Amino acid sequence: MKVGLVGAGLQGWRRAPVLRDTAGAELTVIGSAHLDAAHRLAQRMGGCEVVEGWEPVVERRDLDAVIVCTPPHLHAEISIAAMRRGMHVLCEKPLARTLAEGEGMVATASETGVVLKCGFNHRHHPGIQQARQWFDAGAIGEPMFVRCRYGIGGRPGYEKEWRADPHIVGGGQLMEQGIHVVDLSRWFLGEFAEVSAYTANHFWKTGPLEDNAFALFRTANGRVASIHSSLTQWKNLFSFEVHGRDGYVTVEGLGGGYGAERAALGRRDFSAPFSEEVVEFRGDDRSWLEEWREFATAVKEGSQPLGSGEDGLIALRLVYAAYEAARSDRTVAL
Repeated sequence: MKVGLVGAGLQGWRRAPVLRDTAGAELTVIGSAHLDAAHRLAQRMGGCEVVEGWEPVVERRDLDAVIVCTPPHLHAEISIAAMRRGMHVLCEKPLARTLAEGEGMVATASETGVVLKCGFNHRHHPGIQQARQWFDAGAIGEPMFVRCRYGIGGRPGYEKEWRADPHIVGGGQLMEQGIHVVDLSRWFLGEFAEVSAYTANHFWKTGPLEDNAFALFRTANGRVASIHSSLTQWKNLFSFEVHGRDGYVTVEGLGGGYGAERAALGRRDFSAPFSEEVVEFRGDDRSWLEEWREFATAVKEGSQPLGSGEDGLIALRLVYAAYEAARSDRTVAL
């Protein structure tokens, strides 16, 4: 599979190496507005073509797929152009800046028959995968609720970055980082029917973009996901819990600055001592590699990937519904 990469920022540097480590994948070209960064990344990858901007990438006829690692306001334009030329697309989250842009991306994938995947690498973290295995095996019984806390502390000058520009990103911390756990909550609990939410701007001077979001999503049968997404979590934190009638699964940490990644399974037992089955994961973050492999398999088989374009669009709708609930101070039906 010959692949073009658009964007030589942080996500580009995370995603490019997995192509080097995957048999049958070749990074052919990197397109970026920042040529110095693109050349450095190409050098790290052992050499590949570098072009300025994204248009020369999607205009090529020798590429099978494109990875889009730009800020959100460019996702739809780049992805749609690539798909119309028959290229499969792995696009970073959020899928798009607006619902209309996301809907256009999903419609184009359907019309052209290519694979569109949203970059929800958290689905591929080993702790989440372990929790899902326990969940699918019925270890915790019927799920009742999800509780999640996910946050970072920002960095000096954050308010001057593109992530703080509403014309580029469309949303604040819930859209930037929290959308991962919105997606995970839906993956475990099913489709949501309504949402209530509060947003706040406690510290970062990012105008209308929140640095904290508190959201409650509820399914039609009463399952609730409680999510706190924070940019004022001064020590990085990832904590994801799924509680069922017969037990619970938890995932703590994501490696790196979030601490060691561990998954735990506990079972309801009113008489025995409390105990958990715990799995801890060592080594580097492999979610990017596992996500690419799953995408490549979907391309080969012509199937829908885990974390499809449709999943990305639904997560986008859920975040915007939470924003509407916060603005209107009411519960919003989905």
